[in-house]
Order: sequence, then C-alpha cells, then structure tokens
Amino acid sequence: MNDFPTQIADFLEDTANKVRAMTVDRLAEWAKWTGVGLIAATLGLVLVIFLLVGLTRLLGELVGMQWAYTIIGGLFLVIGMFLWRLRIPREASQD
Repeated sequence: MNDFPTQIADFLEDTANKVRAMTVDRLAEWAKWTGVGLIAATLGLVLVIFLLVGLTRLLGELVGMQWAYTIIGGLFLVIGMFLWRLRIPREASQD
C-alpha cells in the first residue's frame, strides 16, 4: 500500500504521454509537412512561370513575338482540351 501514490502518479504520467502522442505529436507532424508542401508548391509555381517566360522569349527570338504568343496559346488550348476530356463526367440525375 506504500507505493499506491507512486502507482497513481505513474498511471497519470503514462496516460498523459499516450494522449500527447495521439494528439499533439500527430498535429505537429501534420503542420511540419503542410509547411514543407506550401514551400514546395510555391517553388514549383515560380519554376513554371520562369520556364514559360523563357520559352516565350526563346520562341520570340526564333519566330517573332506574335507567333510565339500564338504557339504558347495553342499549347495551352490543346492541354486544356485534353484535361477537359479527362474530367469526371457528372452522372445524369434520375427523377
């Protein structure tokens, strides 16, 4: 009976550690990966913009700016049409 207070203290400490592991530790990991994902998305967007500007300038030097804009616009149009075809069709509502 002498170690009953010690057992209670150990039980409370173990319970607190389990609750922290199931809540705070998971949330901290999620927050870390969210931050890493936001940074990666931002860097990816900047990379895409730089590549498009470089491609437009390169095409502008080769074929002229009007044709460069036409080619880039045509590429966006073809990619957009392809992605539009891949979209998930809406199911017809049945009355």
